[in-house]
Amino acid sequence: MKHAKIAELKARLSEYLRDVRKGHPLVVMDRNTPIARVVPYAPEGEALTVRRPLGKTSLQRVPLPPALETGVDAVELLLEDRRAER
Repeated sequence: MKHAKIAELKARLSEYLRDVRKGHPLVVMDRNTPIARVVPYAPEGEALTVRRPLGKTSLQRVPLPPALETGVDAVELLLEDRRAER
């Protein structure tokens, strides 16, 4: 995504708008702080394309990721936090 400071945007607005028209969003910067994003226009009410799922997989068959090994007992942390609130 391109970035342009306000003064640069004012000086080269037509060039930046041509890029936006081609589908390239632009972030407008005030010094080094992003303040706006210019994106290509899309008419409101444009329908979303809804497609059917690829298979008949039930949620129970979706594999879960492996447990994260942190070396910390989450239950012990919870109990410690609850004791501290009293």
